[in-house]
Amino acid sequence: MQADTRYLPIGEHGLIGDLRTVALVGTNGTIDWYCCPSFDAPSVFASILDADRGGSFELAADTPATTKQFYFPDTNVLITRFFADDGVGEIQDFMPIADDSREADRHRLIRRVSCVRGTLPFRARVAPRFDYARQEHTVHRDGSRTTFQSPSLALALSASVPVETDGRDVWSAFELKEGEHAVFALDRVGLGITPRGCPMEEAEREFVATVRYWRRWLSASRYRGRWREVVHRSALTLKLLTYAPTGGIVAAPTTSLPERIAGGRNWDYRYVWIRDAAFCVYALLRLGFTEEADAFMGFLSRHVPLSGDGPNGPLQIMYGIDGRCDLPEHELNHLEGYRASAPVRIGNAAAGQLQLDIYGALIDSVYLYNKWGDPISSDRWDQVCTLVNWVCDNWDQPDEGIWETRGGRKNFVYSRLMCWVAIERAMRMAAQRGLPADIPRWRANRDTIYRDIMRQGWSERAGAFVQHFDEDVLDASILMMPLAKFVSPTDPKWLSTLDALGLGLVSDSLVYRYDPEVSPDGLEGPEGTFSICSFWYVEALARAGRVDEARLAFEKMLTYANHLGLYAEEIGHTGEQLGNFPQAITHLALISAAFNLDHALG
Repeated sequence: MQADTRYLPIGEHGLIGDLRTVALVGTNGTIDWYCCPSFDAPSVFASILDADRGGSFELAADTPATTKQFYFPDTNVLITRFFADDGVGEIQDFMPIADDSREADRHRLIRRVSCVRGTLPFRARVAPRFDYARQEHTVHRDGSRTTFQSPSLALALSASVPVETDGRDVWSAFELKEGEHAVFALDRVGLGITPRGCPMEEAEREFVATVRYWRRWLSASRYRGRWREVVHRSALTLKLLTYAPTGGIVAAPTTSLPERIAGGRNWDYRYVWIRDAAFCVYALLRLGFTEEADAFMGFLSRHVPLSGDGPNGPLQIMYGIDGRCDLPEHELNHLEGYRASAPVRIGNAAAGQLQLDIYGALIDSVYLYNKWGDPISSDRWDQVCTLVNWVCDNWDQPDEGIWETRGGRKNFVYSRLMCWVAIERAMRMAAQRGLPADIPRWRANRDTIYRDIMRQGWSERAGAFVQHFDEDVLDASILMMPLAKFVSPTDPKWLSTLDALGLGLVSDSLVYRYDPEVSPDGLEGPEGTFSICSFWYVEALARAGRVDEARLAFEKMLTYANHLGLYAEEIGHTGEQLGNFPQAITHLALISAAFNLDHALG
């Protein structure tokens, strides 16, 4: 299929944000994804989902030029450079991190453009399309400020160069000589937030303050291993995906970026998944970011009721960034989707699925935090006991599994594995702290799950642990077995499984989740390899003593990152990024793989 040139490749983007929302900036200088005032708010710019109708903020050299993009060192300030015959220009894109809550509500987006060599013409076009391009807006001019007013949101544009408008969009054409600058700032206004200009001096102060914030934050990292730069970029990315008011971390800041071009595997990931909890706490505490781990545990404490009794148990698999439970899924049929990959979805119906593995993920995160952070409180322990008792009663139910399949419930081995983790980690906490627990009951269920997996989750014909009971389908989630300490990483059955996975699901270090043709999942078509599985594979190899293979696989995976070190959910057949971008759990798995590979290498 010939690529639609109206769309940049997904990986040709960088990310900026203010710990409440983000913007995607293409290598061509265009902001083609931005939601305001929060990650899960309706979009203002969404040309990544519809090049004609979605809206965008273009800013670029108005002459043929090649571009390069990088982050200002140790920060989330993004720089896009334009190399033309007559000079070199650059754009500094960033969102200041405000301490004051009222200023934080401004969500200021600053674009500072300069000519660093020669003379260059530039062009800008600001074309917001509010509420996923469903709301019309008006434009009001007041000196150097232009206000875009929609029924639900108002944004004010300040510009240091003259602009024109047609009543819907704003544009500007200007020329800069070497050493000259121009500034564009886009602010949310109204609801008590007064318009404010952004002259050159203020833009410089905001730039310096933003650089200082990110460098001060990153200085808390304790990682001194071989892959410091990529680990720190992953950490900075995870921080960008954190919603500061609650401490929740979104799975990804985008919706409906396809897992396959022209396919239907398009989902909204702008929510907090319970599954990410253990990975999040593990990675952040390992690196030394205790405040972020505290904040995430705070999100779980405040917004995830552990004693509820919903149709699928006390937990949902995901929650809104503000802790809400209702995430209805809708299709936006007026948007064509990235490169015509409809449908565009908002909300996520998978929130109502039964996925038993989340109980292990949550209790493992509590266990890790109890071990490396603060000891568990008595109230929290009572809640953990409630969850474990529920798991003891329900672990043998078929469910939808970790991959949120829509092809019916099955007896997934990974779900059983994580139910084992839930009980085993709770037993460890009880023993370490002398906490009250029904240990005989817990032990009996833990041991029954173990024997069940060993008997029905093992296939002699495949020579491997498999996707679900009594079948021979391979599944990359099984890579978590030694990582979760269910099986020794050198157990003969596990080594046989690792070989089978390597032959059946691995391609040049890239790992497929499973084969949809062999294991129908209720969705259309094939998909790419899953980057989180690739990093799990690295860690499993390292733990099995196959350190040289692990290091080579890790280095290969690094070549599949985009130019900034960011990863989407999947990697396509020719190495392209696919799916929502960037994906938090992939960067969490990268940190874990780098940490453990460092340890194995000595």
